[in-house]
Amino acid sequence: MELNNYIQTITIYALPVIFAITVHEAAHGYAARFFGDMTAEKAGRISLNPLRHIDPFGTIILPALTLLIGGMLFGWAKPVPVDFGRLRHPKQDMFWVAAAGPFSNLIMAILWAWVIKFSALVPTYSAPMSLMGQAGVTINVVLMVLNLLPLPPLDGGRIAVSLLPGPLAVKLANLERYGFMILVFLLFSGILSKVMEPFIRATINLIALVFV
Repeated sequence: MELNNYIQTITIYALPVIFAITVHEAAHGYAARFFGDMTAEKAGRISLNPLRHIDPFGTIILPALTLLIGGMLFGWAKPVPVDFGRLRHPKQDMFWVAAAGPFSNLIMAILWAWVIKFSALVPTYSAPMSLMGQAGVTINVVLMVLNLLPLPPLDGGRIAVSLLPGPLAVKLANLERYGFMILVFLLFSGILSKVMEPFIRATINLIALVFV
């Protein structure tokens, strides 16, 4: 990628990435507090201040590298601390706390779709607004689909643990110690993109059909 194009891409993607990870993590904290766990609040993580959620490597360096090499946009933020044992109904409430992050990304993807729709009303800034809106939709859909994979410690893994009967839930939860290594393997083997791509494409097409 040429330097000018790369700088332009970073500029377009920066704001959507910051919003995507900040709102995602804050949503977990708000949900945890609502269901009785004050851990995130005591840690100062129920905040829309992106500096509280940014992981220097996962939020900045890795996404920039994946954009540079042209692969699937990939990264993460500092996880919001949640003590599921402090929730009023730990197994049931885990579902809502975990689902809050991906759901927030769906809402943000829809809002960015509206940015695309209304960019034509601002001719001077139409092109950059449209490009940023497209980036916002893509980033949030990718983050939503990634986090819904049923692999702990991803949100989808915690949702699956909350829904499965006891013995199966315990077995899946025990995979958490290996979850990151499994995810990295799936990423670099190309399996992750093949699994996610149909869901990403279908979600983006549906959003475009309904909201743009």
